[in-house]
Amino acid sequence: MLEFKEVTKYFGKQTILEQASFRINSGERVGIVGPNGAGKSTLFALINGQEESDKGEIIYPKQLRLGHLRQQLNPQDTDESVLEYVLSGATEIQRIQQELQVTEQELEAGGDEALEKLGKLEEAFQHLGGYDLKHRSETALSGLGFKEEEFGRPFAEFSGGWQMRAELARTLIANPDILLLDEPSNFLDVPAVEWLQRFIKDYEGTLLLISHDRFLLRSLTNITLEIAGAKSTRYAGDYNYYLIERESRYEQQLAAWKNNVQKREELERFIERFKAKATKARQAQSRVKLLEKMEVIDEPVALKNRSLIRIAEPPHSGHEIIRLENIGHAYDPGEFVFKDISVSINKGDRVGLIGFNGMGKTTLLRILSGVMEPSEGKRVLGHQVVSGYQSQEYAETMSPEKDMLEVVRERKPEATQAEARSLLGSFGFMRDDVYKKCSVLSGGEKIRLAFARLFIHPPNLLILDEPTTHLDIDGRRALEEALQDYKGTVVLVSHDIDFIRASANRIFSMRPGGMDVVNGDYDYFCAQKGGMAVAELSSGELKKAESKKESALNYKEQKAAQRRCEKTIRVSEEKIEELEVEQRDLGEKLSSGEELDYQVVNERLEVIQQELTQYQQDWEEALELLEDLA
Repeated sequence: MLEFKEVTKYFGKQTILEQASFRINSGERVGIVGPNGAGKSTLFALINGQEESDKGEIIYPKQLRLGHLRQQLNPQDTDESVLEYVLSGATEIQRIQQELQVTEQELEAGGDEALEKLGKLEEAFQHLGGYDLKHRSETALSGLGFKEEEFGRPFAEFSGGWQMRAELARTLIANPDILLLDEPSNFLDVPAVEWLQRFIKDYEGTLLLISHDRFLLRSLTNITLEIAGAKSTRYAGDYNYYLIERESRYEQQLAAWKNNVQKREELERFIERFKAKATKARQAQSRVKLLEKMEVIDEPVALKNRSLIRIAEPPHSGHEIIRLENIGHAYDPGEFVFKDISVSINKGDRVGLIGFNGMGKTTLLRILSGVMEPSEGKRVLGHQVVSGYQSQEYAETMSPEKDMLEVVRERKPEATQAEARSLLGSFGFMRDDVYKKCSVLSGGEKIRLAFARLFIHPPNLLILDEPTTHLDIDGRRALEEALQDYKGTVVLVSHDIDFIRASANRIFSMRPGGMDVVNGDYDYFCAQKGGMAVAELSSGELKKAESKKESALNYKEQKAAQRRCEKTIRVSEEKIEELEVEQRDLGEKLSSGEELDYQVVNERLEVIQQELTQYQQDWEEALELLEDLA
């Protein structure tokens, strides 16, 4: 379906891709991984024609429909509502719809070939999902966090993050043959990431996914393509397979390189030792020829060292770290983001704060850190508690013209240069690195610097708002490991589900007006709420989560839930059968040539398709839940 043949791409003097050769087959689900700046987004630009290769060729059937979600949205000059904007992305469906209208007019005028053409167009329209396009668009917007009353709001009124969500919905509902998604979870919260995962699971085309989100990579891909060091390497398995196979390949390449170096050194020593001796000159010359013919193997690039974040021991504190008593906050009088939140966080707790955007997660973190006072209620800090708060805007608080040493010592002016250098060294900054200006740092370097600045005064309560946003996979794993070793207390917000899984042992779930507390990890939380994440666990984790779920639901509640599922399944099956019969009858009438009101029939067919989609979804969800409850 899609083939790269020795593709090379330069940006100035930098080689982004060098003789990249790989094939992506129809229906494959490819996770594209690699460090930031390695060329993953350039790969997409080459596929969709935004960039041209300097050498080689890219082959794929030109009639294929591409859907491409970029990391950044191009400025949009449109007066459309957000729903209209999403609908406008289905250009092929709109084209067929226009042809249908023209063909219907031709049919009324007595055109001989119009009836056959109409049937083909209607078949294509249905195949592309034209009859339920509006319903799917509304479902996508809802799943990505838009409220129903916002569907009619002008697209231009939304913030950049919400416009990116609408762009994602627009890309998905077009149902392209090849779906190119570049970091689709960047602007999403956890519920929206879960919805996206469910949606893409049902997508039947070919998927190319650039992501640092391991939850999406593990659950959605079956092929992995690594872009690193201008090289492309295809792995015939998912992300877990890639991690294991990458280590194995590196060890093999390292052994081959060492063997090659050893043999070359042996030949060179022999030549140098005996080239001047007449009795050995012939043998020395033979070895010169052998050395010239010998393949030169490049040293393999070492796998990235993830041990770049080492967090200092926290100072001593009491058992209760912080307590909130009937906390509420309103930015406008009477319009509360949340109310009546009462919770205690104890020493060693690792709290993951989740929920849709707009529910007040960042507001609650600011109240916990003391940066903001609540509108009502009380925040009580525990004995000898020192909080360290890192906001989403941490990079904006660093002057671009200051170097790392200046940034760290700005937080603690009395710190010596040796003390600051030692601290920076514990976060992977060595020698002259410390003199780098903030303006030239990568996203990963900036977050490591932000942590170094934070720990110049070591906290025992660490409050983090989206700390993984600018980190690649290795950076996220490094932060996970550092937090797991950290002996203090952590409260964090992140849209990275695997990061929350690895870092949190309590879940605070924000909901309209308040918050639910679950004293267990993320998988336990999912088991309690019947969430889809349970289905994504490994078999061992699934058994563990299922046992937690059984303790959360008593026998009577479980049986009642089973009965509700069985009723939903029975009613859905009856309705699906009735609607399919009506749909078939109307289709036969359209094909029979009898005099009909085609507009009325087509409108009814559209309604039938929408109802069928909904009943099928209800049936699948009820069946899945019933299996979980069994």
